[in-house]
Amino acid sequence: MGLVAGPEAGALAARTRALAVLRVRSAALAVALVPAAAAVVLAAGSAMGRIPDGSLWDAVRPAVTVAAVLALLLAAAVAAVVVRARPALSPTVPIPEETAPDLYRLVRDLADRLDVPAPSAIALTPDCDSWLEDRTHPAHGPPAGRMPLARRAVAAAPVLVIGSPFLWWMRVAELRALLAPVVAGTGPAAHPDIAAARRFVRGLDAAVAVAAARPLLAFVGWAARLLLRSCRDHAAEMERGVAAAASERAQTVDYGLRIVAQEQVGLAYAGWDRLLNRVALPAWRMGRWPSRLDAGVVSALTELSRRDRLAEGFASRLGERPACDLLEEPGLIDEAASLLAARLFHGGPPEPGPDWSPVAWSQYPEEVVDRKWRLEAARLHRVLDDIAACGATAGAPPAPGQDDRSAAPTVARVLERLTGPAGGGVGEELEVRLSAEVAREAAREERAVGRGVFVTAGDPWIDGLAPLFPLQPPRSGRELLTDHVTAMVCCAAVDTAGAAPGLDWLDGPALLVGGARCADLSHSVLSLIEEGDGGPLRAWLGEVGVRAEKPVRLA
Repeated sequence: MGLVAGPEAGALAARTRALAVLRVRSAALAVALVPAAAAVVLAAGSAMGRIPDGSLWDAVRPAVTVAAVLALLLAAAVAAVVVRARPALSPTVPIPEETAPDLYRLVRDLADRLDVPAPSAIALTPDCDSWLEDRTHPAHGPPAGRMPLARRAVAAAPVLVIGSPFLWWMRVAELRALLAPVVAGTGPAAHPDIAAARRFVRGLDAAVAVAAARPLLAFVGWAARLLLRSCRDHAAEMERGVAAAASERAQTVDYGLRIVAQEQVGLAYAGWDRLLNRVALPAWRMGRWPSRLDAGVVSALTELSRRDRLAEGFASRLGERPACDLLEEPGLIDEAASLLAARLFHGGPPEPGPDWSPVAWSQYPEEVVDRKWRLEAARLHRVLDDIAACGATAGAPPAPGQDDRSAAPTVARVLERLTGPAGGGVGEELEVRLSAEVAREAAREERAVGRGVFVTAGDPWIDGLAPLFPLQPPRSGRELLTDHVTAMVCCAAVDTAGAAPGLDWLDGPALLVGGARCADLSHSVLSLIEEGDGGPLRAWLGEVGVRAEKPVRLA
């Protein structure tokens, strides 16, 4: 027998592993039927007179029969949960064909070139990844009786999920090259053995999740986990074989352009991650969600190409047709993907409302940056008042003739408290109290979630689909104090020196002095907090023209 090369090699390996997964399923069924088979043999032998009354086999026959019934009941319970449990779905934004006919045409042409079935539908995810997802489970669609036969046949193909940043950053030819190996995966996925193995593994995974929430189904969860462990390696090798077959088949489609597209994937991921952490997250914490995140990633990557020599030349691609032109209403799709990103990575409500409203990039500096600074400045001033009222820093008396508990919110007050004789103690106390204040506000948000304001009470899943994925761990006390002191200084610069809040696409909120971003403020603030040295910050205030003794306007 000769060696098999090309896409067939990967497909053959995938089918072999799929059969191994199905053998695990058959073995589990056989184990469940063994007691029943033994009970039937004993009953038949007794009925035919082959087993004398009073013999050992006659004595154990009732026990074997009870064990058989119990085994069948448990097997039926496991099978029912595995079949009926709803497999997890990736939260996505569906793209009906009428809203993106050109995109569907591109995907179908690509499937024809690859000689594989076309995906049944297209959806977008607010992440830098693309994959095929099987959504043929009855719980994922309308009742079978209400779905036409033609639609039911089409629905057998998987759904193509595309990362939304790709549509805005990549050009049409790059997107086609990137999607080629993904679309090629519909070929192996259509094989009956691979499809059955995947359904079995997904059913086991869903059964484990269902049993974890219901103590009465503890045995079902144990059995499902045991079966998953038994077929885990085979399932992983099956998926590797499918990926190898799809990649090999896609070699014939725009292979040279695929190398360029992969470079753009890495760049898009870096820009998307930076945009979410530095730009979107501050807005989400303010109860606002940027409604054009995908358009923002283009601005962020363009700015990156301007600053970084390694990224030079990438911006020159922007003259070509972007892939988002394949959508009829890219703005509406971007808004839906942006809202989903906020839900996934921050846990916001599913719909806009008074406390959760969209914000355009043109409004971001005034409605997010300025408001963020003033809220943090107000919190810092309030914590300083609390420290003074509690006498927590008795070693650092207020200035002569001034009661620190009623002092105005000024940068001078912050400088005096952090550079005084007990500056280190004040700084530590501020860190502790700011952390507690922020934690209390986060707890209030969680209680709002528990009351069903954001999601279903007690349900850590979004619409029963996926858990939240927080972008960042909680900030330390030192980081919080740095942010709050910086916010107080920025408010003073805006109020007294003609500075303005701005947006840096790579670093988020920025202070603009004379129309240019001021980048040297952070070093001066760190010197104040970490070393108790207010000299660099005082020098910066004098250079910019900030009047430290003037009260700032708080939120």
